[in-house]
Amino acid sequence: MKLLSITIPCYNSEAYMEKCVDSLLAGGEDVEIIIVDDGSQDRTAEIADRYAADYPAIVKAVHQENGGHGAAVNTGIRNAEGLYFKVVDSDDWVKKEAYLQVLDILRELAGGAHALDMLVCNFVYEKEGEKRKKVMRYRHILPEGKLFTWEDCHHFAKGHYILMHSVIFRTRLLRECGLELPEHTFYVDNLYVFEPLPFVKNMYYLDVNLYRYYIGRGDQSVNEEVMISRIDQQIRVNKIMIDYFVDRKQDILKNKRLYQYMRNYLEIITTVSSVLLIRSDTEENLGKKAELWKYLKGKDKGLYIWLRHGIMGSTMNLPGRSGRRISVGGYKICQKIFKFN
Repeated sequence: MKLLSITIPCYNSEAYMEKCVDSLLAGGEDVEIIIVDDGSQDRTAEIADRYAADYPAIVKAVHQENGGHGAAVNTGIRNAEGLYFKVVDSDDWVKKEAYLQVLDILRELAGGAHALDMLVCNFVYEKEGEKRKKVMRYRHILPEGKLFTWEDCHHFAKGHYILMHSVIFRTRLLRECGLELPEHTFYVDNLYVFEPLPFVKNMYYLDVNLYRYYIGRGDQSVNEEVMISRIDQQIRVNKIMIDYFVDRKQDILKNKRLYQYMRNYLEIITTVSSVLLIRSDTEENLGKKAELWKYLKGKDKGLYIWLRHGIMGSTMNLPGRSGRRISVGGYKICQKIFKFN
């Protein structure tokens, strides 16, 4: 069995995927690299096959009809033979020194008395045109250098969450929790770092800057204009998260820290959906914002009240055009602080 399986979802990635794959080859034969060609129309499939031929003990190329990022991740999980599992997007890469440290820790913990469910590392925003890179660290939030549980976590500040770039999951946990990401839908990475959490018992935080998250291409899904054009997919993911949280609320409530974290993460996703709908400034999308909050209220009135009357919910629901300007202004401040979009 391999130590770590890494899935690279690829769609028309010929221009940048080689940098990603090359950074991962440094892990050697303890690592399995699964390149999922998601119905690409360029040379992605050819490049994937070349890597599989050149590194048959490390690289596996899988070709499928286009199903979107979620479908590619699902394929990776199904094909993974590693004890642990990570997703690395094809325009991102990893830092060699940190990567080797991560593998050392996974080797050390793999045979322990308690199964490691989730490893967390830092990630770096590689934002085009910015010399100073924003590093998302978890020191002072997560204990370092030991296995810990949700009870050992400290408070997560607003805008500081465990994202797909941060995590390595135990592969069997992803299968046992029944994770199946929706196809032809963007922003499913939010589900990837949300639905498995009630199944996560033991965690480990390694304070190294592993993942380099590239932001700068105009067609990226996190580009604000692109997000507004795909707002229905953002809303779909938001509603799936609401359903999941509400349906499992009683089990999640058994762990106070877990409940607080998942509720706060749902709050930030609902805020992002709301501000994008406001930012689009169309009657249709303002109606979709009202419908989203109505949907939440219908699913769980108590949760609705908490989200609606918190600082973020109140700001996102200020009346009139002037209220919407204040909402957008608050969003822009958050952009500068947290360096997203």
